[in-house]
Amino acid sequence: MIIIYSEHITNRLQYIVTTLLGDDVRITNNSNAFNNFEGKKINYSTNNNLVADLWIKPVDLLFETHISSQHIDCFLWKNLKVFYTTQGSVPFDVFAASFYLMSRYEEYSSAYKKDSYGNFHHENSLAWKEGFLQVPLIHLWLKEIEKEFGIVSRKNQFKTIPTYDVDISFAYQHHPWSVKWGGLLKDLLYKRGTFKERLQVLLGSKNDPYQVFHWLNKMHRQHQFNPIYFLLVSTKRSKFDKNPSPKNKQVKQFIQELAKDCAIGIHPSYQSNFTSEKLKKEIEILASITNNSITKSRQHYLQLQFPLTYKKLIQQGIKEDYTLGYGTHNGFRASYCYPFYWYDLENDTATKLLLHPFCFMDANFIFEQKLQPEEALIEMKKYYETVKSVDGDFIFIMHNHFLAEQEHWKDWRKIYSEFLTFISVGSSI
Repeated sequence: MIIIYSEHITNRLQYIVTTLLGDDVRITNNSNAFNNFEGKKINYSTNNNLVADLWIKPVDLLFETHISSQHIDCFLWKNLKVFYTTQGSVPFDVFAASFYLMSRYEEYSSAYKKDSYGNFHHENSLAWKEGFLQVPLIHLWLKEIEKEFGIVSRKNQFKTIPTYDVDISFAYQHHPWSVKWGGLLKDLLYKRGTFKERLQVLLGSKNDPYQVFHWLNKMHRQHQFNPIYFLLVSTKRSKFDKNPSPKNKQVKQFIQELAKDCAIGIHPSYQSNFTSEKLKKEIEILASITNNSITKSRQHYLQLQFPLTYKKLIQQGIKEDYTLGYGTHNGFRASYCYPFYWYDLENDTATKLLLHPFCFMDANFIFEQKLQPEEALIEMKKYYETVKSVDGDFIFIMHNHFLAEQEHWKDWRKIYSEFLTFISVGSSI
């Protein structure tokens, strides 16, 4: 048990200390109860006359109920970037700084650079500007505090969770007639290299290249991983939603087979960002096909607008979301790699939506960071070792169509197989 003294007990303070330190924490504003407590004690107040294992002199952030402009200057402590300077046992307010990063406080501003899909760009973030995007900084702070003051933070069992965004389950099969044969005609007219392959698949003499799921699940069984597949089931095609229709019999069968052995989540379409009714319909479609309730989600193109996106997901019964990461650069968007509940800043309250941060996505390596497969493999291993060092959840995103046996993807398929073998061995150490 840890006791924390604070003159003011607020929703924000209760949320962050429970999230960081675990449920076995008590907050009191009674100085006598604090002084008489036998156990680890944290003084979170301006009063330095209390005897405590750790004194954190607070800034105002956790005692506020509104969203306001924050002035942040970073400096080094234990060779780590910190901010919200104070004069306690540690020179910064670790609770307020953690809350700022995990609540994504900076993303509530409307004055920020957007990526090509209208999302918060990683270059706006404090983590990018100050050079700590590639480390789970909050965990490193807590490790130093535990080492120096004996305050033990919340524990988590390290695990690896491969996740897959299935944007397009079939490259050529089961699409509308105009797409299937129109694509073949364009291949011929523009002398594209996919003509032969497309024709063979459509005539049934070759397997569809995007159907890599038997190969994936064979590796998952071999290495004892439990993957999660996020499926796009939009009924209307658009520029950003090009999945075959979930009304197609073969597509339904594919989803049902996948759901027999693997966890399934919804991959809300790009169009669903503009209407809650479409999101509701897509969740209902996937639930009907799998005959299971759908409680997991990850946004297509990582569309995430605070607080609107998460409020819509909660309204539709989603319990866990896996969107928290960037679609423009790999790293730790919230500087944290344990699952944690979303805090709704607009209503100043904790919610029951459990967030699962991811640390890298294949598309970022390929299109944004423009790494070669061998370079990406080195980075993937670094992220694995980083998350393992703090006992986090090692979650990453892959796409089935980047793992096809086509000429331009075969090297990525090869390094991914090598990577799963590497982390399987690493997980057993």
